[in-house]
Amino acid sequence: MRVQRQNPSFPSRASPRLKISAVPTCSKSVPSTWGTPFTKTSKGLATCDGSSIRVWLSTGYTMPGSVRRRALVLGFACAGALAVAEAALAGNGGLVPVTPHSPNAHRITDAYLFVLVFAAIVFVGVEGALIGLSIKYRRGKRARSAEGLEIHGSTKLEVLWTVVPVMILAAIGTFVFVKLPGIANAPKASAADQTTITVEGRQFYWMFHYPNGAISVGTMVAPADNVVNEDVTAPSYDVLHSWWVPELGGKIDAIPGRTNHTWFKAAAGVYPGRCSDLCGIQHALMTAAVKVVPRSEYEQFIAARAKAPAGIELGREEYQHVCAVCHRLSTAYVGPSLGSNPILLKAKDLTTILQQGVGKMPAVGNGWSADQIAALVAYAKTFVSVSNGG
Repeated sequence: MRVQRQNPSFPSRASPRLKISAVPTCSKSVPSTWGTPFTKTSKGLATCDGSSIRVWLSTGYTMPGSVRRRALVLGFACAGALAVAEAALAGNGGLVPVTPHSPNAHRITDAYLFVLVFAAIVFVGVEGALIGLSIKYRRGKRARSAEGLEIHGSTKLEVLWTVVPVMILAAIGTFVFVKLPGIANAPKASAADQTTITVEGRQFYWMFHYPNGAISVGTMVAPADNVVNEDVTAPSYDVLHSWWVPELGGKIDAIPGRTNHTWFKAAAGVYPGRCSDLCGIQHALMTAAVKVVPRSEYEQFIAARAKAPAGIELGREEYQHVCAVCHRLSTAYVGPSLGSNPILLKAKDLTTILQQGVGKMPAVGNGWSADQIAALVAYAKTFVSVSNGG
């Protein structure tokens, strides 16, 4: 029994009956290119209502010159805005760090500027080549279906863009490693020309311990033109902080239960500092200041603070840098108002709250001495009594 072969209902790939013209002609049906953006027709914009439309695939859509120029200007404007946004919002109003006032800070700035020069050259070179080649080899009036210009590799160019980056990285690495010892290691100095201050980070304030046992909160007092060694730490029950005084050096982490070391040597002046690691809800207000004074004035300060450990000045620092971060006198803030709160005048109740915390309030005074509590109570009397009297 012979089986008769049936012709396929649709032509196969080998069938010669289906002929496709390279140039489309008029059609009453929806063109196969319908939906292709920027397609010219004899009646303006393409439609799909079955009207007689002649579609030229050989000529793609060309953006009008005025539109192209406006798009180019807008693109450059947006790129320029993005490029200068960071500089415009910078605290020092520019791309470079703040003016350094310590030898290690000077070396950090030198390293930053050295890297910045190479980064700028690479950025301009790469972006310039990208824009230039995009313009030179753009499609222009070339047909949409036409192949673009084929560019073959260049051995010299490939070797060049391999060797040059290696040389740049070698130069940066060498420069940074030469500067690094002077950044990390404090210079040798006699005992009379140096001191050591412990910097303790806590939520959300900085406490400073001096060699004779004196304490200050929020403001470090240091001798001018002396090497100041800083032992930076945090209590084991606290969170991670980062001590940073931009004019006096780089950041150094205050890790709970661990001590890191840094140093500075600066002329007399006041230098702002801050916590540079997100450490909680009031991280932004965890600021500090380094007050550099003549050696004799520094000695007088720590002697007076050690002699009166429960003095009102320490209490004022504690209130401003510990309590006022989350509280206000007359209105609720992160915590309730304190202007008429009698607990501030009761050392026993205040000790419990500070050392154990309450609600969302962390144990900000955990480990405080009785003198520190007494100093806060002494300062609180200056505004709680006035508030009650009003």
